[in-house]
Amino acid sequence: MLTVWGKIMQTRLIKRSACTLASYEAAMKALNSLQSNAKYLKLASQSNWDDSCKLHETEKYLLRSGITLEKLDTLSIIHVAGTKGKGSTCAYTEAILREHGFTTGFYSSPHLVTVKERIRINGEPISQLCFSKYFWEVYKKLDDAKEDEFDMPTYFKFLTILMFNIFLDTKVDVAIIEVGIGGLKDCTNIVRNPVCTGITSLALDHTSLLGNTLEDIAYQKSGIFKPQAVAFTVAQQPQALGVLKKRAVEVGCTLLIVPPLAEYTWVNLSPILKARSNVQEQNASLAIQLATAWLFSEANKCSTVTHNTAYITRLCDKYNENIEINSPIEQTQSVEIVSMDKIAVGLSSCKWSGRMQILRSTVADLFLDGAHTIESMECCISWFIDESGKRNGKKILIFNTSGTRNSAKLLMPLKSLRFYKAYFVPNFAGIEDVDDATNCRLMEEQRLKCKKNCDEWGSGAIFADSVFEVLQKVKEDSEAEMQYNNNEKYQILVTGSLHLVGAILAIVDPNLTMTTQF
Repeated sequence: MLTVWGKIMQTRLIKRSACTLASYEAAMKALNSLQSNAKYLKLASQSNWDDSCKLHETEKYLLRSGITLEKLDTLSIIHVAGTKGKGSTCAYTEAILREHGFTTGFYSSPHLVTVKERIRINGEPISQLCFSKYFWEVYKKLDDAKEDEFDMPTYFKFLTILMFNIFLDTKVDVAIIEVGIGGLKDCTNIVRNPVCTGITSLALDHTSLLGNTLEDIAYQKSGIFKPQAVAFTVAQQPQALGVLKKRAVEVGCTLLIVPPLAEYTWVNLSPILKARSNVQEQNASLAIQLATAWLFSEANKCSTVTHNTAYITRLCDKYNENIEINSPIEQTQSVEIVSMDKIAVGLSSCKWSGRMQILRSTVADLFLDGAHTIESMECCISWFIDESGKRNGKKILIFNTSGTRNSAKLLMPLKSLRFYKAYFVPNFAGIEDVDDATNCRLMEEQRLKCKKNCDEWGSGAIFADSVFEVLQKVKEDSEAEMQYNNNEKYQILVTGSLHLVGAILAIVDPNLTMTTQF
């Protein structure tokens, strides 16, 4: 039985919780009132929108929030761009550095379930209380200083400024920052002196903004290169790699191609990636090099290493024959700075939902991958065939795309998998949740696209208004199916958009535990 004091404290906690939720909900409404990335992309594709002043605007709003570029320079940053695998690479890098005992900040986009996921401290999304506190501090400063009604940053730009405020205030040891779109003109590129940069696999995407050729894409992505900050990239197509090399010379930085994951020598432990594929192994190798570069840079501050190029390993040298290596680090010294066991543990423990993720439940196996380019869809299909082929059960597709992407081109290779049914649904969970509000926008446009996709698919295509509606139908059908087919579960592929994957997870795994009770 609670004492009087206990009842008073309980009441206060309930009120505080209610106030926190109310403040968070109000913050979401204020954030959603800012122009979204989806709206920006739509406008950019319809006109010759001049975004050349984006970085100037970011600097202006950053300064209004209380941060000068000089203060931003004190933040130790790893900056990552690319078409495929940016988030996974950043997640692996963060996990490795956290395993080495450092306090990490990680900024990513888009979020899957809640916007808090975009800003992480030590691998965990910040709390509602933390988000609300910093949100209103920054929002008020910007709102008070605006020169006219529309003088506020856009959705992503605001979150970027918010992230810098949080990481600086919490004094993280390292900030791993994923580029939003492109690189050269992305608002995260206000960063002037990253420790190192990374470029993941390149392909055609956001062509209305970045250009119609692989060379154009590579030029935009290489915009994050900075003088004296070593840059790493994975194996690229020759035309893309040529641009990256040229840009590195122009900027004045060293560009290194990372080796395959199979080339690493492990001591006591070998990493076991939760998403097993060639693409994820490539991302993991890039993460190892980025994390190692940062660790050696940190050691340089303590005079542990005497040469700026000491972190360039002999292994990297093998894949970059034209790079001159000055006094490579000795194995005995590198062991003191970098632990291969800790790298293995970091990679193995890394959780990154929605990217080649499998959720197994009692009624279905869910295969979740936000593939949204031709190249990433081909990887997704190969992964799905390998993994779903290990079990029996009818295959079901749940699909949608975001923005102006060509759905027909993404659907074409999926037809060869001969799905039993294919559901086409907007990126809308269909449950009451303040974080799902942004997905309610442009709903009619999404419905029309889904109906068009149904026509494109043909026999077996089903339209639905929400993800909740789809999952309820799938669950009912699966339970009936299992009674007649030796408990064979449906094999469900969810792909085409990370926003769609997020809507699914909002229902089946809202806390991103990598498990489900569905």
